[in-house]
Amino acid sequence: MALSVAGVSHAFGERRALVDVSLEVPAGSFTVLLGLNGAGKSTLFALITRLYDNVSGEIRVFGDDVRRAPSAALRQIGVVFQSRTLDADLSLLQNLAYHAALHGFGRAAARARAIELLEIIGLADKARDKVRALSGGQARRVEIARALLHDPRCLLLDEATVGLDIGARDSIIALVRGLVARQGLGVLWATHLIDEIAPSDRIVILHKGQVLFAGDHDTLLAMTGTGTIREAFTTMTGGADANPASTVAA
Repeated sequence: MALSVAGVSHAFGERRALVDVSLEVPAGSFTVLLGLNGAGKSTLFALITRLYDNVSGEIRVFGDDVRRAPSAALRQIGVVFQSRTLDADLSLLQNLAYHAALHGFGRAAARARAIELLEIIGLADKARDKVRALSGGQARRVEIARALLHDPRCLLLDEATVGLDIGARDSIIALVRGLVARQGLGVLWATHLIDEIAPSDRIVILHKGQVLFAGDHDTLLAMTGTGTIREAFTTMTGGADANPASTVAA
């Protein structure tokens, strides 16, 4: 199993952000973590990546417990957080080479790995352009490349298409799905957008800090007696609706 979360809860003071959360992401799968804003998706990502310490339950990455063996677990994870964190005044190549060096690459190896990944994401021709010259979708591609620098086997993406127009969103999703198909990555894709889900995806519904469902598309529809994921989500959450994207950037 690429990622296993079992019985994890977390609170901020009196507010319970996650309640006994359990889910699995198999290797070679695209698993959608679907939930409205505030459902607890980002908190869960922070626990998986050790930004917060999980004091209950277990989180394992390919069998390595993130508390007991954090180095072994975290080196198998690549993360794209919702907030943008590239250095806008550096080139694409400089951004990637810098972060490769943080992972222990020598200068030549860092440059070679950066160029390799820029080719994979289709931006090799912009290697020397500054990040500030990129569109929102292109910048997201570079962040995905950065997450792949150390060759992780599990990729976490938190609202990776927020703020992007439909074309850019589709391009990012296709890129990540291609990585799953070609490299066998286990992907956990957190989103509040139902139209980002494909029939072949595994689906985890997180609502008010609790997992309401974890399984496949057909099982969800059969369980709720509905014909669409939107109807199923609304049924399971007691009327909440995950809305289509409001897009602003290419």
